[in-house]
Amino acid sequence: MKKALIVLLILLIACATPVLAQNNETSAESIDEMKLHLIDLGAQEEEAKLHAQQLDEALKPENIEHSLAGYGSTKPEELREQRRKELTAEKAAVTAQLEQLALRRTQLEAAISAAEVRGYQQSASGMIANYLGLRVSNFFLKIGIIMLAVVFVFLGVAGLLIVRQRRQPRV
Repeated sequence: MKKALIVLLILLIACATPVLAQNNETSAESIDEMKLHLIDLGAQEEEAKLHAQQLDEALKPENIEHSLAGYGSTKPEELREQRRKELTAEKAAVTAQLEQLALRRTQLEAAISAAEVRGYQQSASGMIANYLGLRVSNFFLKIGIIMLAVVFVFLGVAGLLIVRQRRQPRV
């Protein structure tokens, strides 16, 4: 009986040992990567805003006229109008780029929030930390609980048998 108890305890310990998950990329790493993309996106936005400010300055009539001062033409009004149209088109492209960057920023911030929530939920539900701080998978946790229940049932039956043997009158 003692051998069976020892074997059950060894099986229980073996099944309850931690199994480390081998994810190539943890949720924390993916969140960090998305935050780096967010920083890059911020740099792109600042660059586009600076370019937009430069275009606003270049679109001022005196600056358009100054930029064409070295060109000799019989139709300077047409040159100024052409330059203004070029700058306006470039400004529209930069504005569209800024809108796209703002949209990407919003999407990325939402993805980061969702990944943080998902990571929290995964850490709270699917895995538990053992006394060493290692993660134990749900499957092995269930096996360990079943083995523990089997041990308690076995000990309960053994205890009942011992109690019955002691209650029987000895002849």
